[in-house]
Amino acid sequence: MKDIIQRIENTDWQNITETMHTNGYAIIPNLLSAEQCEILKSEYYSQDAYRKTVVMERYRFGSGEYKYFNYPLPEVIQQIRTKIYPYLLPVANTWFRVLNMNKQFPLEHAELLQQCHQNGQRKATVLILKYGKGGFNTLHQDLYGEIYFPIQIVLFLNEPDQDFTGGEFVLTQQIPRAQSKAIVLKPKKGDMLIFTTNFKPEKGEKGYYRVNMKHGVSKVHSGERYTLGIIFHDAIS
Repeated sequence: MKDIIQRIENTDWQNITETMHTNGYAIIPNLLSAEQCEILKSEYYSQDAYRKTVVMERYRFGSGEYKYFNYPLPEVIQQIRTKIYPYLLPVANTWFRVLNMNKQFPLEHAELLQQCHQNGQRKATVLILKYGKGGFNTLHQDLYGEIYFPIQIVLFLNEPDQDFTGGEFVLTQQIPRAQSKAIVLKPKKGDMLIFTTNFKPEKGEKGYYRVNMKHGVSKVHSGERYTLGIIFHDAIS
């Protein structure tokens, strides 16, 4: 656990902040070791760790399966969620400020969760996702309630082109008065992707305007693909 915290603290967060402002996403390579990825992946088969399993075909979300963790979260996930939040806080508050949105996020993650609980959002949103051959995830946004944090992260638990093929991470950006722009990413095992939950500000001639974004996963052609999603707000259900 100490090595993960050290990697988080040693990250060039100024560069990450600038990249988030520009792109709405950023990648931190090698946050997790191969062994740590395997441990997290093995959690998928723990019966007691989860509050809910979603078979994606039932809801037309795509093809695959994901499971929401129960509280208390495994320590490594809890630590990552808590330690990363303060580094993303300035980005989130800047986005809301420049878009004239009447909301500033609290300094501590525990305070954000308290706001969620006061709004009836008490369910953990951290989830682990598994896709087999033919699996995919339709474009979506992870909001879960009125209280939300506009940035989330995904940890990639196996190696593209070795453990699976296809299954690229896809972001779409709605350009005003134009067609959507697609961004296709292929992070490696152990990498952490930080990205917008639902929008980013873009600077125009008359100031900042809101650009809506969604994310999903392209079709897996072979193998199995595992990821761990960490969302900072809680859910109603």
